[in-house]
Amino acid sequence: MTKAPRILITGASGFVGGRVAAAATTAQAGPVRLLVRGPLDPPAAGPGSAPAVETVRGDLRDPGSLRRACEGADVLIHCASAIGGDEETARAVNDEGTRALVDAAVRAGVTRIVALSTASVHGRGPFRAAAPGTLPIAPVSATSRTRAAGDRHVMEAGGTVLRPHLVYGTGDRQLLPGLVKLLGALPGPLVGGTSLHSLIEVGSLARALLAAALSPHTRPGPYHVNHPDPVPVGELIAVGEELLAHRAGPRRGAALGVAEARALLAAHPFAVHHLDMLAVDHWFSDDRPWREPDRDPGPGFAEGVVEHLEWYRNTLDPVPAAGHRTS
Repeated sequence: MTKAPRILITGASGFVGGRVAAAATTAQAGPVRLLVRGPLDPPAAGPGSAPAVETVRGDLRDPGSLRRACEGADVLIHCASAIGGDEETARAVNDEGTRALVDAAVRAGVTRIVALSTASVHGRGPFRAAAPGTLPIAPVSATSRTRAAGDRHVMEAGGTVLRPHLVYGTGDRQLLPGLVKLLGALPGPLVGGTSLHSLIEVGSLARALLAAALSPHTRPGPYHVNHPDPVPVGELIAVGEELLAHRAGPRRGAALGVAEARALLAAHPFAVHHLDMLAVDHWFSDDRPWREPDRDPGPGFAEGVVEHLEWYRNTLDPVPAAGHRTS
């Protein structure tokens, strides 16, 4: 009888890492160890009151804690990262921290390393049905630059890197909240054009990471990991508009095209950046995360987002957006 692999998961308190930990525990894939920075929680009780999950404290900036965490592990699923902070922190965590973690894993005899990355390491589109290995590494932010560096450490050790584009679902603090903020800064609804975008639901992404870590068919190197069906930008904007209306009431202004919206947002470079991202294709094509482990990617965005809408409605900032103010 084959012994179940011992799985180490980093970033287990995060948006994606927490889902990976839950998926690994639910699937009873093997003994699970979670590396977290915060206070230790009591481990979950398994059969016969034995701990099903071991939680250890550590930090990617503390190589000693990484060596201890990797001891006895067979599989590493690396989901921890620093996003949106200063460049020094991003480098210490995403680049140097990942290198230290990979070194510790290799020394401990870990046989499979799978890391969560981001398609933003390829920079700005347009990307249309872009296959893995066909795009240059061209990051435009400190976060993306340092995550690209971390990817190199993983792949040089024979590991696998999974790169989603846009991730949605309960716990999302970036994608749909950011879209609602952008739309709320405009006096009328946005007509976004014809671009196509790759999205993945957070639970589906977590299951894909776990499947990649456990499947004998997973190959070293980079993968794109998104739902196979790209999402028309109008579909994405429609969900943003519905959430905005729930927060601030119906729109009062006329519909705006991308060029008009860009002119109105000219003083806000961050908003213009996101508007420009929406306006062009960011569609990444790769069926291997589903084909190799023989897994169903689940429903597309229009159906998949429904179960998360109530969470978004209850979480969005209730203050009326600028585009809705009438006084």
